[in-house]
Amino acid sequence: MKAEIIAVGSELLTPVRVDTNSLYLTQKLNQAGFEVHLKSVVGDSPDDIEALLRAALQRSRLIVLCGGLGPTEDDLTRTATARALERAVSIDERILEGLRRRFARRGYRMAKINERQAEVIEGAEILENTVGTAPGMWIEGKACLVLLPGPPRELKAVFEAHVMQRACRLGGGRRLEKRSLSLQGLPESEVDARIAPMYKKHASIQTTILAAKGVISVWLQQWLAPGEGSADLDALWSEIRAELGSMVFAAGDESLEEVVGKMLRDLGRTLAVAESCTSGLIGAAVTRVPGSSDYFLGGVQCYSNAVKTGLCGVPAALLEQHGAVSAETAEALARGIRAATGSSVGLSVTGIAGPGGGSDPKPVGLVFFGIADEERCTHERRIFPGDRDTIRDLATTYALGALRRFLMAGENRS
Repeated sequence: MKAEIIAVGSELLTPVRVDTNSLYLTQKLNQAGFEVHLKSVVGDSPDDIEALLRAALQRSRLIVLCGGLGPTEDDLTRTATARALERAVSIDERILEGLRRRFARRGYRMAKINERQAEVIEGAEILENTVGTAPGMWIEGKACLVLLPGPPRELKAVFEAHVMQRACRLGGGRRLEKRSLSLQGLPESEVDARIAPMYKKHASIQTTILAAKGVISVWLQQWLAPGEGSADLDALWSEIRAELGSMVFAAGDESLEEVVGKMLRDLGRTLAVAESCTSGLIGAAVTRVPGSSDYFLGGVQCYSNAVKTGLCGVPAALLEQHGAVSAETAEALARGIRAATGSSVGLSVTGIAGPGGGSDPKPVGLVFFGIADEERCTHERRIFPGDRDTIRDLATTYALGALRRFLMAGENRS
């Protein structure tokens, strides 16, 4: 059961607007038993919309068009769809009267141009829009067409109220089951090399490996017939999780900062951070989690040596001997922020994010991480690729992953 999404609007072909509706629609259509096999973005050209729709009618069972149902001259979805279907368009007096009442309740007189929103394609079923002025339409034939308003709030309201149940009926009870794993500390290529022999044995299970800001996500999904169980999917998921071991930090949608926060809370520990090259990104990530005040005490953005010395207690002689970007400084920062705040764990990061400041012994991308508690103080060294923003993002993720491993090691010792 193939579905297709067509987003209409010239603004979506510019750098200033992004089509977010298709993400919501894909999730809902998957739940209804449809595989979304194509997504398109088309400008406000009736010829282009018509041509795209004619092709879609030949390849998809369900086609969802979103946008282009407003009152202005560039809202052409109704006209183009009617041309593609070779059907007439006429004013629906009930919709027109409803529009007039809606404007009157708000103290406005409806402009003549708004009458376009009462136009209905011959044979279409009207989908009431309770949160906006543009109704949707459902048109059945060899393929089913859905016309939805573009504003996300209106689109979701119309879809939930009128489209989801119809789509489920067409979907016939099929469902898409999904499983996921998230890990940190391995490159994407190594992850694939280790798990490919497993997932290649399961032709019916689709496997996707994604990398973003130092986190690798493994997604498994399988279409199941009505009444069919997910034993194969569950078995593959368990096999991959066992192979990747402790590198896996989440077996669902949890973020790395959520996992680390839960560990800190469960262990009754508190955290403080001293950040040089990331300059607050670690603290921002940790505090994105609601309730993080239970375990996060605070941090220092210690870019200058004077702040490293004055607020984090790093000896000036140590900085002079080893430099700000060094294992020794990273450990001293971790111990110092812990002492300054009274936290049970101190985490530090210091590095060269670029684009300048690098040298042969200390290139751009070199970052040191320090972690200290009442018993241990360790450091890790990494060189990250990319531009300044990429290096800072990768360092932030790696710091949280290093903290997770540190806390795990402490649990195993106790």
